[in-house]
Amino acid sequence: MRPLEAVRTLVKQFPGWKQARKLLVGVEETQWLRIVMDRETQRLVGALDVEKLRVLEISGTSWQGRFPFRSYRSVSYPEFDVCDAPLDEQFDLIIAEQVWEHLLRPYRAARNVHQMLSDGGKFLVTTPFLVRFHPQPYDCSRWSETGMKYFLEECGFPLDQTFTASWGNLPCVRANLHVWRRYLPGIHSLENDPLYPAVVWALATKSQPTPLQ
Repeated sequence: MRPLEAVRTLVKQFPGWKQARKLLVGVEETQWLRIVMDRETQRLVGALDVEKLRVLEISGTSWQGRFPFRSYRSVSYPEFDVCDAPLDEQFDLIIAEQVWEHLLRPYRAARNVHQMLSDGGKFLVTTPFLVRFHPQPYDCSRWSETGMKYFLEECGFPLDQTFTASWGNLPCVRANLHVWRRYLPGIHSLENDPLYPAVVWALATKSQPTPLQ
Protein backbone atom coordinates (compact mmCIF):
# COMPACT_ATOMS: atom_id res chain seq x y z
CA MET A 1 0.00 0.00 0.00
CA ARG A 2 1.31 3.44 -0.91
CA PRO A 3 2.03 5.89 1.96
CA LEU A 4 -0.79 8.28 0.97
CA GLU A 5 -3.30 5.44 0.73
CA ALA A 6 -2.15 4.15 4.14
CA VAL A 7 -2.74 7.58 5.70
CA ARG A 8 -6.22 7.79 4.18
CA THR A 9 -7.08 4.34 5.49
CA LEU A 10 -5.83 5.27 8.96
CA VAL A 11 -7.79 8.55 9.01
CA LYS A 12 -11.02 6.78 8.07
CA GLN A 13 -10.74 4.60 11.16
CA PHE A 14 -11.39 7.59 13.43
CA PRO A 15 -14.98 8.67 14.27
CA GLY A 16 -15.90 12.04 12.83
CA TRP A 17 -13.41 11.94 9.97
CA LYS A 18 -16.02 13.18 7.51
CA GLN A 19 -16.72 16.24 9.66
CA ALA A 20 -12.99 16.89 9.89
CA ARG A 21 -12.70 16.67 6.11
CA LYS A 22 -15.44 19.27 5.71
CA LEU A 23 -13.51 21.61 7.98
CA LEU A 24 -10.36 21.14 5.92
CA VAL A 25 -11.79 21.48 2.40
CA GLY A 26 -14.75 23.78 3.04
CA VAL A 27 -18.30 22.97 4.06
CA GLU A 28 -19.80 23.97 0.75
CA GLU A 29 -16.91 22.72 -1.39
CA THR A 30 -17.10 26.18 -2.96
CA GLN A 31 -14.11 28.14 -4.18
CA TRP A 32 -13.23 31.07 -1.94
CA LEU A 33 -13.05 33.50 -4.84
CA ARG A 34 -16.60 32.60 -5.95
CA ILE A 35 -18.49 33.12 -2.67
CA VAL A 36 -19.23 36.84 -2.99
CA MET A 37 -19.50 36.71 -6.78
CA ASP A 38 -22.11 33.94 -6.63
CA ARG A 39 -24.08 35.74 -3.94
CA GLU A 40 -24.10 39.08 -5.74
CA THR A 41 -24.85 37.74 -9.22
CA GLN A 42 -27.78 35.75 -7.82
CA ARG A 43 -29.02 38.94 -6.17
CA LEU A 44 -28.84 40.77 -9.51
CA VAL A 45 -30.79 38.08 -11.34
CA GLY A 46 -33.25 37.65 -8.49
CA ALA A 47 -34.19 41.33 -8.80
CA LEU A 48 -35.44 40.67 -12.34
CA ASP A 49 -38.87 39.34 -13.28
CA VAL A 50 -37.42 35.83 -13.44
CA GLU A 51 -40.63 33.99 -14.30
CA LYS A 52 -40.75 35.82 -17.64
CA LEU A 53 -37.13 35.18 -18.62
CA ARG A 54 -36.03 32.91 -21.43
CA VAL A 55 -32.51 32.00 -20.27
CA LEU A 56 -29.45 30.69 -22.07
CA GLU A 57 -26.40 29.56 -20.09
CA ILE A 58 -23.18 29.19 -22.06
CA SER A 59 -20.81 26.38 -21.00
CA GLY A 60 -22.43 25.60 -17.68
CA THR A 61 -25.57 24.40 -15.93
CA SER A 62 -25.14 26.02 -12.52
CA TRP A 63 -28.13 28.33 -12.99
CA GLN A 64 -30.56 25.56 -13.84
CA GLY A 65 -33.17 25.37 -11.09
CA ARG A 66 -31.96 28.43 -9.19
CA PHE A 67 -35.00 30.45 -10.24
CA PRO A 68 -38.37 29.58 -11.83
CA PHE A 69 -37.36 30.83 -15.26
CA ARG A 70 -39.90 30.79 -18.07
CA SER A 71 -37.43 28.60 -19.97
CA TYR A 72 -33.81 27.51 -19.56
CA ARG A 73 -31.29 26.14 -22.03
CA SER A 74 -27.62 25.27 -21.68
CA VAL A 75 -25.10 24.98 -24.52
CA SER A 76 -21.44 24.00 -24.46
CA TYR A 77 -18.47 23.86 -26.79
CA PRO A 78 -18.08 22.17 -29.25
CA GLU A 79 -21.85 21.71 -29.57
CA PHE A 80 -22.05 25.48 -29.74
CA ASP A 81 -19.14 27.87 -30.33
CA VAL A 82 -20.30 31.35 -29.33
CA CYS A 83 -17.35 32.81 -31.28
CA ASP A 84 -18.61 31.28 -34.50
CA ALA A 85 -22.23 32.39 -34.92
CA PRO A 86 -25.32 33.19 -32.85
CA LEU A 87 -28.15 30.75 -32.32
CA ASP A 88 -31.29 31.42 -34.30
CA GLU A 89 -33.21 32.13 -31.07
CA GLN A 90 -33.96 35.08 -28.82
CA PHE A 91 -33.32 35.14 -25.08
CA ASP A 92 -34.05 37.58 -22.27
CA LEU A 93 -31.00 36.64 -20.21
CA ILE A 94 -27.73 35.07 -21.31
CA ILE A 95 -25.30 33.88 -18.65
CA ALA A 96 -21.61 33.07 -19.09
CA GLU A 97 -19.69 32.26 -15.89
CA GLN A 98 -15.90 32.09 -16.14
CA VAL A 99 -16.01 31.48 -19.89
CA TRP A 100 -14.95 34.68 -21.66
CA GLU A 101 -11.31 34.54 -20.51
CA HIS A 102 -10.95 31.28 -22.47
CA LEU A 103 -12.30 32.55 -25.79
CA LEU A 104 -9.99 33.23 -28.73
CA ARG A 105 -12.40 35.84 -30.12
CA PRO A 106 -14.26 37.37 -27.15
CA TYR A 107 -15.37 40.47 -29.07
CA ARG A 108 -17.05 38.39 -31.78
CA ALA A 109 -18.63 36.20 -29.09
CA ALA A 110 -20.10 39.18 -27.21
CA ARG A 111 -21.49 40.57 -30.48
CA ASN A 112 -23.19 37.21 -31.02
CA VAL A 113 -24.63 37.38 -27.51
CA HIS A 114 -25.95 40.87 -28.27
CA GLN A 115 -27.64 39.52 -31.39
CA MET A 116 -29.28 36.66 -29.47
CA LEU A 117 -30.78 38.99 -26.86
CA SER A 118 -34.25 40.41 -27.13
CA ASP A 119 -34.59 44.20 -26.83
CA GLY A 120 -34.00 45.02 -23.18
CA GLY A 121 -32.42 41.60 -22.62
CA LYS A 122 -29.46 41.20 -20.28
CA PHE A 123 -26.03 39.61 -20.44
CA LEU A 124 -24.50 38.36 -17.16
CA VAL A 125 -20.80 37.67 -17.59
CA THR A 126 -18.23 36.78 -14.92
CA THR A 127 -14.49 36.47 -15.40
CA PRO A 128 -11.40 36.05 -13.21
CA PHE A 129 -8.84 38.84 -12.95
CA LEU A 130 -5.97 38.20 -10.51
CA VAL A 131 -5.78 34.44 -10.89
CA ARG A 132 -3.16 32.13 -12.34
CA PHE A 133 -2.96 31.07 -15.97
CA HIS A 134 -5.36 28.16 -16.56
CA PRO A 135 -5.83 27.06 -20.19
CA GLN A 136 -9.07 25.14 -20.85
CA PRO A 137 -7.94 24.70 -23.58
CA TYR A 138 -6.95 28.39 -23.86
CA ASP A 139 -6.53 31.23 -21.40
CA CYS A 140 -6.53 34.51 -23.27
CA SER A 141 -7.97 37.55 -21.53
CA ARG A 142 -8.46 39.47 -18.30
CA TRP A 143 -10.69 42.50 -17.73
CA SER A 144 -10.89 44.95 -14.86
CA GLU A 145 -14.28 46.50 -14.10
CA THR A 146 -13.50 49.47 -16.36
CA GLY A 147 -12.08 47.25 -19.06
CA MET A 148 -15.16 45.02 -18.97
CA LYS A 149 -17.55 47.95 -19.21
CA TYR A 150 -15.83 49.45 -22.25
CA PHE A 151 -15.35 46.05 -23.88
CA LEU A 152 -19.10 45.46 -23.62
CA GLU A 153 -19.81 48.94 -24.99
CA GLU A 154 -17.78 48.11 -28.10
CA CYS A 155 -19.96 45.01 -28.46
CA GLY A 156 -23.18 47.04 -28.47
CA PHE A 157 -24.10 47.41 -24.78
CA PRO A 158 -24.47 51.06 -23.67
CA LEU A 159 -22.16 52.22 -20.90
CA ASP A 160 -25.00 53.66 -18.86
CA GLN A 161 -26.86 50.33 -18.95
CA THR A 162 -23.97 48.15 -17.80
CA PHE A 163 -23.36 47.42 -14.13
CA THR A 164 -19.97 46.05 -13.06
CA ALA A 165 -18.52 44.90 -9.75
CA SER A 166 -15.55 42.93 -8.47
CA TRP A 167 -14.28 41.17 -5.38
CA GLY A 168 -10.99 40.00 -3.99
CA ASN A 169 -8.29 40.49 -1.39
CA LEU A 170 -4.58 39.77 -1.19
CA PRO A 171 -4.81 36.58 0.92
CA CYS A 172 -7.32 35.12 -1.55
CA VAL A 173 -5.16 36.03 -4.53
CA ARG A 174 -2.13 34.42 -2.90
CA ALA A 175 -4.08 31.32 -1.86
CA ASN A 176 -5.23 30.65 -5.42
CA LEU A 177 -1.79 30.83 -7.02
CA HIS A 178 -1.34 27.06 -6.66
CA VAL A 179 -4.76 25.48 -6.09
CA TRP A 180 -8.38 26.63 -6.34
CA ARG A 181 -8.76 27.25 -2.62
CA ARG A 182 -11.99 26.04 -1.01
CA TYR A 183 -13.79 28.49 1.24
CA LEU A 184 -13.36 27.89 4.98
CA PRO A 185 -15.96 29.89 6.94
CA GLY A 186 -14.43 31.64 9.93
CA ILE A 187 -10.94 31.36 8.44
CA HIS A 188 -11.13 33.02 5.03
CA SER A 189 -12.03 36.69 4.91
CA LEU A 190 -14.76 37.96 2.58
CA GLU A 191 -13.62 41.56 3.01
CA ASN A 192 -13.09 43.25 -0.34
CA ASP A 193 -9.86 45.04 -1.20
CA PRO A 194 -10.25 47.02 -4.47
CA LEU A 195 -6.50 46.70 -5.11
CA TYR A 196 -6.71 42.92 -5.48
CA PRO A 197 -9.80 41.93 -7.50
CA ALA A 198 -9.87 38.17 -7.99
CA VAL A 199 -13.12 38.13 -9.98
CA VAL A 200 -15.10 40.65 -12.03
CA TRP A 201 -18.72 40.51 -13.16
CA ALA A 202 -21.08 42.59 -15.25
CA LEU A 203 -24.77 42.78 -16.05
CA ALA A 204 -25.24 44.53 -19.37
CA THR A 205 -28.54 45.47 -21.00
CA LYS A 206 -29.29 45.55 -24.71
CA SER A 207 -30.96 48.89 -25.32
CA GLN A 208 -34.46 49.02 -26.69
CA PRO A 209 -35.08 50.91 -29.94
CA THR A 210 -36.13 54.52 -29.54
CA PRO A 211 -39.86 54.88 -30.39
CA LEU A 212 -40.58 56.79 -33.58
CA GLN A 213 -41.97 60.26 -32.96
